[in-house]
Amino acid sequence: MMRQYELVERVQEYDPGADEALLNRAYVYAMRAHGHQKRASGDPYFSHPLEVAAILTELKLDDATIVTALLHDVIEDTDATRAEIDQLFGAEIGALVDGLTKIKKLDLVSKKAEQAENFRKLLIAISSDIRVLLVKLADRLHNMRTLEHMKPEKRQRISQETLDIYAPLAGRMGMQTLREELEDHAFRWLHPEAYRAVGDKLAEIRARNKGLVEEITVALEAKLAEVGVRTEVSGREKKPYSIWRKMDNKQISLEQLSDIYAFRVIVPTVDDCYRALGVAHTSWRTVPGRFKDYVSTPKQNNYQSIHTTIVGPRHQRVELQIRTRDMHRVAEYGVAAHAFYKDQATGAAPSRPVNGAGGGAAGGAGSGDDRGPYAWLRHMVETLLEGSNPEEFLEHTKLELFQDQVFCFTPKGRLIALPRGATPLDFAYAVHTDVGNAAVGAYVNGRHVPIDTRLRNGDEVDIQTSKSHTPPAAWEGFAVTGRARSAIRRAARDGVRRQYAELGRRLLVAAFGRAGAEYADDKLKRALPRLSQKSIDDVLAAVARNELPINDVLKAVMPELEPPAPAKPQARPRNRFDRAVGQDGWFNLAKGLGLKFRVDGERPTAGAKGGGVPIRGWRNDVPVSFEPGGAVPGDRIVGVLTPGEGIRIFQIHSPRLKEHEEARWIDVTWDVDPGRPERFPAHLKITALNEPGTLAEIARVIGESDGNIDNLRMVRRAADFTEMHLEVEVWDLDHLNRIVAGLKSKPSVAGVERTFG
Repeated sequence: MMRQYELVERVQEYDPGADEALLNRAYVYAMRAHGHQKRASGDPYFSHPLEVAAILTELKLDDATIVTALLHDVIEDTDATRAEIDQLFGAEIGALVDGLTKIKKLDLVSKKAEQAENFRKLLIAISSDIRVLLVKLADRLHNMRTLEHMKPEKRQRISQETLDIYAPLAGRMGMQTLREELEDHAFRWLHPEAYRAVGDKLAEIRARNKGLVEEITVALEAKLAEVGVRTEVSGREKKPYSIWRKMDNKQISLEQLSDIYAFRVIVPTVDDCYRALGVAHTSWRTVPGRFKDYVSTPKQNNYQSIHTTIVGPRHQRVELQIRTRDMHRVAEYGVAAHAFYKDQATGAAPSRPVNGAGGGAAGGAGSGDDRGPYAWLRHMVETLLEGSNPEEFLEHTKLELFQDQVFCFTPKGRLIALPRGATPLDFAYAVHTDVGNAAVGAYVNGRHVPIDTRLRNGDEVDIQTSKSHTPPAAWEGFAVTGRARSAIRRAARDGVRRQYAELGRRLLVAAFGRAGAEYADDKLKRALPRLSQKSIDDVLAAVARNELPINDVLKAVMPELEPPAPAKPQARPRNRFDRAVGQDGWFNLAKGLGLKFRVDGERPTAGAKGGGVPIRGWRNDVPVSFEPGGAVPGDRIVGVLTPGEGIRIFQIHSPRLKEHEEARWIDVTWDVDPGRPERFPAHLKITALNEPGTLAEIARVIGESDGNIDNLRMVRRAADFTEMHLEVEVWDLDHLNRIVAGLKSKPSVAGVERTFG
């Protein structure tokens, strides 16, 4: 176990001005607080916070962060209190320790809804001060290093949590070294057989290529020295998890991977990066399609480097990563490499730099640029604060955590970074929410394309807009980013709300007229407290939905007025359905089938008490059926009444509705009983690569999303692509949209389209 003076010396090596007394006081306090507590391994518990602090010294973090690491478990596991921490170490450190205590209480691998809500809390906690995340990642890393002392089921749970949440977060914050170690530990415990198999194969390749790394290193240094470029070349073998994931994603063998070996070429300046690239490309053959320039277009986590793959000595394919020393520091340590990471995250006044780090990387923490790990974190927090459903927020955030990126440009040259698989619609919302809401079309590289086209690196995207346009709810199905999906849902809700408000206004105008008065918003506004409503629109929408009786509104606005008795409805023939809204509003029928019918005329009485009347058995036993491959709960639907056949339910966009333009249409809405869930069929047309493993990958996505494939038909369209027609059973529209989004995220899937019948 590290001694007190050793920890202080470590910090002072990179930060001579560190507060030695503060570090000593925290060391002694934490050691005494944890006392005789033991870890599962039998080691003193204090060894854990001490090792966490040691990991953070490797990242060269400030003394306040090191002290937080020493104290991060004292409130949770000892008698220490927040007030005591504030008094002894200051409010700043007290707030950091308190934030970590709250995160520790989270159980991220739990039921889906709980996991989503906990993840929201985690992001809010780390967005207030990024040092909370840095300590939490170091805490998780040490726990993963000692995971063999845990019970098998707990090892599985913690490893899955690490792979799902903490490793991707470390990657998004640019901390690649830490991310790789977290992934490797998790891979070892989650897939031990695959871990051993990859390890054995790597050992075999290592023995076969003995001396290769040294040979390539010497060759690269010699070639660059010839043109006067001073360089440091280091070679490494890729981690087992990185190799396994690429094999799994691309369905290839280990021998087919072209970049088992990666070489980092560190040069003094940006100009030298491109000179080194020129030397490499003129000295060895390049592998087509394997060149990426992240110097001119950095990743969102500020990563900068030039990547290329060459066929080097012994005809071995090797990946080169060419970067400057500053770029390398950011690539290794991410947000921890920035001198002002704390201040930019919290808005505090700038603190003193540590070891001259950071500051020069593009899109730095404090810049107004729309890049960088802080920008991503800020966007995520904005999304959750906009009221997105917690489960959907978690799903789409995970999607953005895991996916690689594409870089596209506006016509004016502004760079927009998006998850791979994103569409022009995602691009529009990334530019601005108003642009996304008004988007009606897109031009990519000057060519008009559908708004759900997948974007590729370097595309120039020009969004066509219309002020009168409102995004259809169906667009959520092919949007990829959580930002776009959240905005579409919000716009759809606002659109429905406006429709209800307009209907409610017309109903109130008519009711006021019958009472011999004139409706005015000012009159209604004064009555809001008596109606227990927040706004005029709330009243209007409630009236339209029949949640607030019109007579109650009249009494609230004009207490002195005696409202007229409602007129008796005119007698109508039995079984007559009408599309107009009757005075009583919506009637609930066919509740057992999960539907509400809006009809006009006499309200049926049989079975009407406490809810809707099942349509079967009502009056002449009118049968109800669904159009094949038609609607799922959440779709907008319409009923078509055909004499002798009953009522058939159609999805509002079904092309088959054109065949029934002359028939009687009935407005219907869903009324599904959550206590009795039922699956509904939906048809999908999938265009996918014609290669081994594609069908298995599609089936796995659907199965892991809790969908059920009821029917499958494959039609070969070309040598490279296959068209599949699937009938998938889902719970509702959100469930279907999640499946579609999961399918679209796979490289082997070129397109997914919903069909009807």
